[in-house]
Amino acid sequence: MEIFKNTSNVFGILSDAISEGIIIVNKQRIIVATNESADQLFGYNKGELNNKTLEILIPNKYHHVHPGHVSGFFKHTGKRQMGHGRDLHGLRKDGTTFPVEAGLNPFTINNNDYVMALITDISVRKKAEDELKHWANIFNETLNEIFIFDAKTLRFINANKGAQQNIGYSLEELTQLTPIDIKPEYTETQFKDFIKPLLDKTEANLVFTTKHQRKNGTTYPVEIHLQTSHTADSETLVAIILDITERINYTERLEKTVEERTLQLQEALQTEIDLNELKTKFLSLVSHEFKTPLTGMLSSATLIGKYTKTAQQDKRVKHVNTIKNKVKYLNNIINDFLSIERLDKGKINYKMSVFSLSKVINEVIYDANMLLKEGQKIIYPDNIDDMVIEFDEKILELILTNLVSNAIKYSPENTSIKINVNMLTNNMEIEIIDAGIGIPKEEQKFIFNRYFRAENAVTSQGTGIGLNIVKSHLENLKGSVKFISKENKGSTFVVTIPIHKN
Repeated sequence: MEIFKNTSNVFGILSDAISEGIIIVNKQRIIVATNESADQLFGYNKGELNNKTLEILIPNKYHHVHPGHVSGFFKHTGKRQMGHGRDLHGLRKDGTTFPVEAGLNPFTINNNDYVMALITDISVRKKAEDELKHWANIFNETLNEIFIFDAKTLRFINANKGAQQNIGYSLEELTQLTPIDIKPEYTETQFKDFIKPLLDKTEANLVFTTKHQRKNGTTYPVEIHLQTSHTADSETLVAIILDITERINYTERLEKTVEERTLQLQEALQTEIDLNELKTKFLSLVSHEFKTPLTGMLSSATLIGKYTKTAQQDKRVKHVNTIKNKVKYLNNIINDFLSIERLDKGKINYKMSVFSLSKVINEVIYDANMLLKEGQKIIYPDNIDDMVIEFDEKILELILTNLVSNAIKYSPENTSIKINVNMLTNNMEIEIIDAGIGIPKEEQKFIFNRYFRAENAVTSQGTGIGLNIVKSHLENLKGSVKFISKENKGSTFVVTIPIHKN
């Protein structure tokens, strides 16, 4: 300890010039010196950590193993990263924990052994890494085949599990191949000519059908949605593949009976056309709605790493918030798609309960306030504090959240969104009234159709499935939804739910 007191001025000058936290401990795990960055990192005043045991900076659940790790390190000294392969966390004075990286450097002074630990707070990086892993899992686990290949060499760069399983090649094998190796109907020249409009930017995406050849030699028909993607230093092509074997087989069976069942065939073919259009619209929608926020997340994650100074915390927070908002938006889209699947399969289990209506409306408005544009406001309904109903609470919250969010999204600044509640004999009516862009009269009959978006709303983000989900839930629960709307004047949506009395 004396050696550090005698050289404290030198140590302070040198160590305080380093942005990482520096903590020096002896064999007894006693802290003998810290720099200013370490004090700030853990929330202590200068000199407050001196003579304290190292466990003061370690979360309680790690205390039982840490002395053994320290003893082991002194026996086998050498520069190394602490906790290699494990997540490390530090404990601040206020009791909060945070992820860290620690580099250990042993040294000896006057025959006394010490360890200097360089501590770095990796909270921002860890958050970004976890979120990127989440989206990587979505890419890898989707049932559709996804291939990524280099725009110049055409060599495959990546492929998800679905692609590897169906094509029969491992990722390592695929990186030695190009799309021509799995497309028997194309030569290299033909394929390069085919994708030229994408590379020349004359086409945003290509949709076509062909055959793919598996490793075992068998082939299967596919529908391919192809588009370009860019990284910092390269251009790639992303192919989303649909195995249309069943579709092809179905069409062939219909063609065999065309003379006997002309009318039925025409109806089936029209259904097939509608299904193809729906799939194409769905994939195009997913591609657009996912690509924009993912690009924003990647940019923010990249920029975070450039702001390393304490004074730049506000910039780091800005980009972290951007990533959070993009993740929340994508998570909402995924939840909508999952809701559609459960509704289609009849797997929704409704939970009826008795609750206060004001509780649900308060939660809806609280969340909606974060979405308000400049000058917008929500007018709270009158006389609902004593209203108690029996319904599925979460479903009602979902329904009102969807309608209020739409009212905010499609209304201009400096307007009001009004919520009214009318108690009738057997039903309750909840009105959401806005002064927004309205719905064109000729398109109003399609407004509850899945994936439909009115012509005057296509420039706004959205999937076109929210109102379809609202209507489906209400019909399942013996309720209903209707609306009146006038273009450029606003819309009023009316939700009707049955009242159950004891």
